[in-house]
Amino acid sequence: MYIPKYFKVTDIQEIQQFIQHNSFATLVSTHKNRPLAVHLPLQLVEKEDGHYLTGHVAYGNPIWRSLQNHEQVLVMFQGPHAYISSSWYEQENVPTWNYQAVHIYGQATTFEGKALQQDLAKLLVKYESHREKPVLWDTLSPELLERELKGIVGIQIKIEEMQAAYKLSQNRTAQDYKEIIKQLEQESDVESHAVAEVMKKRSPY
Repeated sequence: MYIPKYFKVTDIQEIQQFIQHNSFATLVSTHKNRPLAVHLPLQLVEKEDGHYLTGHVAYGNPIWRSLQNHEQVLVMFQGPHAYISSSWYEQENVPTWNYQAVHIYGQATTFEGKALQQDLAKLLVKYESHREKPVLWDTLSPELLERELKGIVGIQIKIEEMQAAYKLSQNRTAQDYKEIIKQLEQESDVESHAVAEVMKKRSPY
């Protein structure tokens, strides 16, 4: 990923937190020289030999077969993003787009059985445990789980490289920066508001 110096993020813990909070990812692989992609939630897991991303796909999705050769894949995580009008700048310039994105490179493999069950149980805990009537692994019938497990394949990516770009107008003047936040807060879409909040938290001024 092309990352100008203003926007490059190198803090590993910060990148990991970003992944945890923006876990719906795009996984890109290749099969017979054709790009393949799937959109799915991934979990960040620490093991003795490093960090992994884990998840699952439908058995009918051909992408999992492309992962059996231990080839390198690309995983992309996207944060909030918004259009930035250059009319908000003090001096004439062109419009742009603010965003947060993380790219992960690593070797992917598939898994099943007990490891898949444990990964699914953790996924349910993450997204269900705070709910009034949580749907957890132990609350689902064995018959349903057995039937559903037949239709999915676990995937894991051992993280080899992390790249992060937070393009949040860090290269603008303090006056422009504050005006951008003000204008984003007046936009009608939630993405613009989210970018404004991130900019306020990460303000260099």
